[in-house]
Amino acid sequence: MKSNTNTTVRGIGIVILFSQYAFLSATAADCSTVTALVSSCSSFIASGSLDSFLGSPCCVAMTSLSNLADPGYNRRAVCWCLMELITTNNLNAPAIAALPGLCGVSLGFTIDPYTDCQ
Repeated sequence: MKSNTNTTVRGIGIVILFSQYAFLSATAADCSTVTALVSSCSSFIASGSLDSFLGSPCCVAMTSLSNLADPGYNRRAVCWCLMELITTNNLNAPAIAALPGLCGVSLGFTIDPYTDCQ
């Protein structure tokens, strides 16, 4: 009887562990999503021109990025994706850093190539 109880408890523990992992995997921000959202702002990142900025597709994307970064674990993932995007592609970090403020949103972290996303 004791063996069955131990097996059941271990089985339940494993199910809980895998369900938590599946939840985090399903909700964690994906870098391809972050890249797609930032690409909506490519003309501003390249030129710095503010063509009717508020309400633009870029600001809609920044609002979506802010919503995606809202839970703490997603914030870290979004941060990491942005830092990777900036450093890998040598993007205009000051322009990207200005985007949330220009669009009236907050990501909960500073966009800078030296930001520690932990």
